[in-house]
Amino acid sequence: MKTLIVDDHALFREGLCHVLNALDEQVINLQASDYDSAFQQAAEHPDLDLVLLDLNMPGKDGFATLAAFVDKYPALPVVILSGSNQRKDIQRALDAGAVGYIPKDTTSVVMLNALRSILAGGTYVPLIMSLLNEASSNAADKSSLELTPRQLEVLSLLIKGDTNKVIALKMELAVGTIKMHVTSIMKSLAVSNRTQAVAAAQALGLVI
Repeated sequence: MKTLIVDDHALFREGLCHVLNALDEQVINLQASDYDSAFQQAAEHPDLDLVLLDLNMPGKDGFATLAAFVDKYPALPVVILSGSNQRKDIQRALDAGAVGYIPKDTTSVVMLNALRSILAGGTYVPLIMSLLNEASSNAADKSSLELTPRQLEVLSLLIKGDTNKVIALKMELAVGTIKMHVTSIMKSLAVSNRTQAVAAAQALGLVI
């Protein structure tokens, strides 16, 4: 099995090589520190099984490079490795032909399972994308949301990851009052927990 790791950080590439060794007993991990070198490696190794591509490297646009890779090597699965968890970046990468998108803060166990699925012919998107898609389909239209200014303030603190107790302290309200606001927010967004509420707010473009 032969992989190509495209990333401008040598330490990250070396660490990823150790992770990828668990995929197969005889993994050969090629490395490229820039996009031009990546294309050269792909040309020299037509038996590549997988490309792991960082979107954010100096020199060229990562999305354009991804599209060029997919166009030139349509049978070669390209998986994006990125520090971004933004929905727009994930969707843009998938639209450009990536078969998977793995954030760099993903654990090695999750990454290996994702790559095994991809090598078996599947695809992979991170959990946050699934949550955003679910929230987007479940949430009401933004214009029809009935959130009070106080609830919007609570929502902004939810998005920051604050607990009910912390929110209560910041807003100088009782914890019970905050719980009622959170319940009302989840009901308005048609979700069942705090994580989905945050995802729904992002999906609807609620910038607090």
